[in-house]
Amino acid sequence: MAGVEATINGDSHHDLRSLLSTEERDFLVRNNGDKVKIADLNGKKIGLYFSASWCGPCRQFTPIFAEVYQELSPKGDFEVVFVSADEDEESFNGYFSKMPWLAIPFSDSDIRNGLNELFKVAGIPHLVILDESGKVLNDDGAKIIREYGAPGYPFTLERMKELREEEEAAKKAQTLRSVLVSSSRDFLISSDGNKVPVAELEGKMVGLYFSLNSFRSCLQFTPKLAEVYSKLKERGDSFEVVLISLDDEEESFKEGLEGMPWLAFPFKDKSCEKLARYFELETLPTLVIIGPDGKTLNSNVAELIEEHGILAYPFSPEKLAELAEMEKAKLEAQTLESLLVSGEKDFVIGKDGAKVLVAELVGKNILLYFSAQWCPPCRAFLPKLIKTYHEIKAKDDAFEVIFISSDSDQSSFDDFFSGMPWLALPFGDERKKSLNRNFKIRGIPSLVAIGPTGRTITKEARDLLMVHGTNAYPFTEEHLKELELEIEEMAKGWPEKMKHKVHPEHELVLARRQVYVCDICNEEGRGWSYYCEECDFDSHPKCAFEEDKGEKEVEDGHEQGSSEGWVCDGEVCHKA
Repeated sequence: MAGVEATINGDSHHDLRSLLSTEERDFLVRNNGDKVKIADLNGKKIGLYFSASWCGPCRQFTPIFAEVYQELSPKGDFEVVFVSADEDEESFNGYFSKMPWLAIPFSDSDIRNGLNELFKVAGIPHLVILDESGKVLNDDGAKIIREYGAPGYPFTLERMKELREEEEAAKKAQTLRSVLVSSSRDFLISSDGNKVPVAELEGKMVGLYFSLNSFRSCLQFTPKLAEVYSKLKERGDSFEVVLISLDDEEESFKEGLEGMPWLAFPFKDKSCEKLARYFELETLPTLVIIGPDGKTLNSNVAELIEEHGILAYPFSPEKLAELAEMEKAKLEAQTLESLLVSGEKDFVIGKDGAKVLVAELVGKNILLYFSAQWCPPCRAFLPKLIKTYHEIKAKDDAFEVIFISSDSDQSSFDDFFSGMPWLALPFGDERKKSLNRNFKIRGIPSLVAIGPTGRTITKEARDLLMVHGTNAYPFTEEHLKELELEIEEMAKGWPEKMKHKVHPEHELVLARRQVYVCDICNEEGRGWSYYCEECDFDSHPKCAFEEDKGEKEVEDGHEQGSSEGWVCDGEVCHKA
């Protein structure tokens, strides 16, 4: 790949012939076997499409890209060249057969590998856009195609700026029609396939429901939304929902729509991806509320509906303020019983299923431990939490942990719980759902600290344990402030910079670090480190002060380093 670049006015330009051909080959191929001279590409913009059949995101993107390509083909000044990352020719041929553009022959692995190296391809699908002179216009073409489609052409930074300015202007002048109507469609569809004019929704409050039928959170949310929708319809409120499905399979789309009482965009409608970008979609499910005036009232009320149901309607700022006050009052009145007692369920379990009444835990500091055996980070965190549990228990018996399981079956729950020294909610207990909703648990492992009064102290107890260890207990704001003062006091008198023979390349600078692994003794540290940012080198202050790197007694809980040939990262030891 040598000699393919020239510099013109400070910009790098690639010669297509040098870039794509060899001494034996001056052509590219089509999927029907036709050969196209590389010289025929002169004067065209070129998209180098790095992709592979084994890559799921590539398989999803290729049909989208092919549709855009067909729209742009009549212009006659744009061509695409497939640079395959497939591992065998049969896979290459099967995948290439679905592409309407050109390709570098599979047999020419040197050119394909060279292009990957030249354009620093770190992930696929990847699309590099070259202009007529071989200058790179954009190396993030796949993102542009996803976001803007054919209107993104000619894929220049100037064009991207124009499109963003157009979107901002559209938001300011937004109407229901500008959101729901496209150049080829002024209707929505019902679950039975009927077309409903968008005009029938004018003047109503409309919820745009971004969903994915295969996504568990959407499957759980849809019935709750349907319940609210039905109640609002029954009492005569002018409220409508429009499904904007992000499903890739039509069968999945139809299956999801079949159980929904509202309208939808047609499957794979071009506006779906466009609106996901327009409303800056971050999570699923999302329910965007458009007011009767056509303006966006709320960017996502899914969580409000989860928590408050129909009480969240009409999703106005006044209603949100009212709900916030209700939530505040609820938190102030929270007790351990209000969290953990539901009807006759007034207990948690210990070993062998022994029942422990919630009343016996009142007045204690409680950690609610949301976890599951199938979750690798949960399994990695468990030994650390067990060690912390025993250390806290030794200082304060008025402390307990309750395991809230997300395991999928009883045997997994039993197996995981058998290694824990604390209590648990029984497997499949309905109280788990209300706790998940109450504390907005979005990921596991997660630790919520409940104080002696039953009030929530923090939902970030896991992070605090990772940073401060056992010293984080009892997690109160006052205690954490004291801890910070102690940490600041600890460093008084220490030099701001120092040299160490283990890392002679650069000075080590005293820095606040949350959790790190000391590169001298290979043990975990937190708080202060003598750190080299350039090399990402950390040292415990005690190790930095210790000039003798040989065997030594390590104070403050830092044990001797790992065995020769192994490196410990604080969680697992790996062969070096």
